[in-house]
Amino acid sequence: EILEDYPLHLPDKPFPIGKISYQDFLDWMDEDTHAEWVDGEIELMPSPAKFSHQRLSLVLATVIEIYSDMLDLGNVLQAPFQMKLPEKRGPGREPDLLFVAKANLSGIKDTYLDGPADLAVEIVSPESIERDKVTKFGEYARGGVPEYWLIEPDEQKATFYQLDPISKQYLAIPLDSEGRYYSAVIKDFWLKPEWLWQNPLPKADELLLEVGGETYIRYFLAKAQKRGFLPSDS
Repeated sequence: EILEDYPLHLPDKPFPIGKISYQDFLDWMDEDTHAEWVDGEIELMPSPAKFSHQRLSLVLATVIEIYSDMLDLGNVLQAPFQMKLPEKRGPGREPDLLFVAKANLSGIKDTYLDGPADLAVEIVSPESIERDKVTKFGEYARGGVPEYWLIEPDEQKATFYQLDPISKQYLAIPLDSEGRYYSAVIKDFWLKPEWLWQNPLPKADELLLEVGGETYIRYFLAKAQKRGFLPSDS
């Protein structure tokens, strides 16, 4: 039943059997295929077909991308896009959302990120519970991903992890007294998990006004002036 809800897509190429190199895996993939490279083998990922999953991913990516552009912090990438973790057999995973800080943008290649993202976000679906909460949880910590968000829409639960530099283990970070989570890798960025369960979801610009405040307003006005929609003295 799960696979009926999350259909698979295969490239129009023969499916490789057995262990292959990461480069061969990238050559086999296409832009519509959701798959990961684990221990030298291909693991097919059901394509996220549910509107709620895609909508949540899009809103989060839009908010973080615009916020990052506003402060010149880095770039956001969405699945399908690979993150190749370190070491020769380090897995090639496909998080729902990646944030790469400005200092690490050189790791972005044409079809994959070479090395850990600064932030990986997984939106948990019924078929991905163990993979996201157990397998990837360990891989991302060992691979050096500094921050990991696990978002569970069905449970209306979000858990935010930051990598402890000494133990190299993830620590769950509690919300503050006002129900906000502050990112360690995106400067001054925060969100309230309760926003993620609203139906309908808030618009990206509404969240940016909350998070960015006057900085976002100035950013927006500067864009409008540059395009000639407002006089320069507005």
